[in-house]
Amino acid sequence: MNPHRFLASLLLVAAPAVFAFEFKSVGAPSVILYDTPSPKGTKMYVAPRGMPLQVVSSYGDWVKVRDANGELAWTEARGLSARRNVIVRTPGAKVFAGPDENAQVLMTADKGVVLELVDPTALAWIRVRHRDGISGYVRSNDIWGL
Repeated sequence: MNPHRFLASLLLVAAPAVFAFEFKSVGAPSVILYDTPSPKGTKMYVAPRGMPLQVVSSYGDWVKVRDANGELAWTEARGLSARRNVIVRTPGAKVFAGPDENAQVLMTADKGVVLELVDPTALAWIRVRHRDGISGYVRSNDIWGL
């Protein structure tokens, strides 16, 4: 095999892992988001339990995170959980019984509704669970947190 072709193939296989985003959810009842990695920083807002956050970087016991609105802030890592949640970003997003627009609609979710991510490996249709127990599929472009 041509060494250049082998290297190109290897890079294509490794690329998704390199560019994958790390997401966590607020695991404590709530966490305070600050403008700096210190409790002496300015408090920006309080993030509620379950809210998904994208981890951008770490600094000691602190993590810099991005929320669904694109805002950057710092919070203590201990307040976050590895449990994955997503947030609905499209008003009236439908949760279907199967990964198909012709499947039965199980519920309609308003913008801002938090859903548990059941299958983090899916691409176009994402399997989710609502806190009321409804489990189904949403289109990936209707949610944030992947």
